Amino acid sequence: MSDSARYAIYAAPPAGSALAVFGASWLGYDAETGRAVPPPIVAGLMPERWDELTRRARHYGFHGTFKAPFALADGTTAEDLAEAASAFAAGRAPFDLPLGLARIGGFLALTPAEQRPALNDLANGCVEGFERFRRPETPEQVAKRRAGLTARQSAHLDRWGYPYVFEDYRFHMTLTDPLPDDESDRLQAALAGLLEPLLALPLRIDALCLFRQADRAAPFRLIRRVPLG
Repeated sequence: MSDSARYAIYAAPPAGSALAVFGASWLGYDAETGRAVPPPIVAGLMPERWDELTRRARHYGFHGTFKAPFALADGTTAEDLAEAASAFAAGRAPFDLPLGLARIGGFLALTPAEQRPALNDLANGCVEGFERFRRPETPEQVAKRRAGLTARQSAHLDRWGYPYVFEDYRFHMTLTDPLPDDESDRLQAALAGLLEPLLALPLRIDALCLFRQADRAAPFRLIRRVPLG
């Protein structure tokens, strides 16, 4: 295993589902196969601009975060992580999560349309339950991420390696990088039409999805689905 590899615990739509197909097409990348995917045709959106506004999200693949990316701690292995994920998931029940399109932090994403206590419980459990596998980042890496954080988020960053956990957690499946207001409004209207039939049914959260990134220049790959329950 390369020391530069990182792992993450994510949610991802079931393989082959309409939402998974949409997410791979919209981002131009299928994290399940590791292959580029032709982007959708959206009226008024030029291919060059689509590439710009999805570039960062494409790098991570279509997902919702439970445990943010981390390098493995000394003395732990990918096999250890997979075994721990299986043990953790066995005690958690699947649930349905209705989604809607929203703008958060200047970017567009799919977010919960209804509150689900099981969602936060699962995310909180992942943050704590897999912490022993996380190698702490260097002070320089942490400092780069501290700008703009609240005191509580900054404390989360120091303790858990990620600022948006527990009270500050908000599940989202990112679709774009930050957008200016006028472009965001236009794109949100266009996406709403594409997503309406896909969001008629809730997302089934039935697995922990283990993602791996070979190094920070590489895109994340979905390497294992660990069924809940």
